[in-house]
Amino acid sequence: MPPESLIEDSAHDDVAATTSPVKSSRPRGGRPSPTLRRKQLGRTTRPWLLLLPSLVVLAGLLLWPLVKVGILSVQDYEVKFGGGVGVYTGFDHYKDLLSDGDLWRTVLPNTAFFAVACVALTVALGTLAALLLQRLGTTWRVICSTAIMAAWAMPAVTGTYVWVWLFSAGDGMMSQLAGSLGLIDPETTNWFTERLSFYAIATLNVVHHGFPFVAITVLAGLLTIPRELYEAGMIDGANAWQRFWKITVPTIKPIFLVVTILSTIWDFKVFTQIYLMPGGAGSNEEVLNLGVWSYQQAFALNDYGAGAATAVLLTLLLLLITIVYIRTLFKESDEL
Repeated sequence: MPPESLIEDSAHDDVAATTSPVKSSRPRGGRPSPTLRRKQLGRTTRPWLLLLPSLVVLAGLLLWPLVKVGILSVQDYEVKFGGGVGVYTGFDHYKDLLSDGDLWRTVLPNTAFFAVACVALTVALGTLAALLLQRLGTTWRVICSTAIMAAWAMPAVTGTYVWVWLFSAGDGMMSQLAGSLGLIDPETTNWFTERLSFYAIATLNVVHHGFPFVAITVLAGLLTIPRELYEAGMIDGANAWQRFWKITVPTIKPIFLVVTILSTIWDFKVFTQIYLMPGGAGSNEEVLNLGVWSYQQAFALNDYGAGAATAVLLTLLLLLITIVYIRTLFKESDEL
């Protein structure tokens, strides 16, 4: 057979192979086979089946109490022997809450400004500590990390009583120090009666307890930055401040967002550090925040509906912050 005939036959076979119908795993009509449908259903449901036990536990621990608080907030609830009785009142508690002058004049400003100050100082101090730890050798880094983590491991109750003792009138160490400098009379000065000094001490307490988390988290991000980036910046003439803002911050920006939003959520719902300070349990109304105010209404005044409404308001604020946090994270992921 001549070569031209072989070429024509090969081309004819290629055309026939490309134009012949391809057998599909699907039956006629375009519908997937039962076996394929079962596999697709298994791939879809298997992750949810694995998550189901955890979701059930979370629903029991978080969702159901939240529902109960929401139901309680629209009732006048009275505790009786053997149980309690609730009378539906609609949104009266929310109307009273939002029309209360103490909420807008004292409670909400205390909560918001205190949280903003705590978050700013916690992130700043934690970042400085992380930069210091980054420059240390392995041995000293472990020693210093362990030392600052002791502050985070300390219970909030213990830490609060330490700060109360430091600023107590008369024999408090900080009161004695300020008295020796001629700034105050330690025998007559009470740091906990004034709104500003009260929250200054509470801020020191919360920042001292919270900055180790920020320090260790930011340190983990700093250790992932290639050293070549800093060397290139130094070659280009960038000083330490410029290298921090042009290299460090953009590289680990998602970490800064995470620690900032988490600190905001935690500091908005601070309760223990305020409640255990002198006057913080309700005797000094000028220093109330949302958490303590909700507790006082529910358990000190036995107005469980009003306390639940305040708790729902705080939950909605935290939910709003959480939504912003999630949207910010997704936006950062899309940009990357």
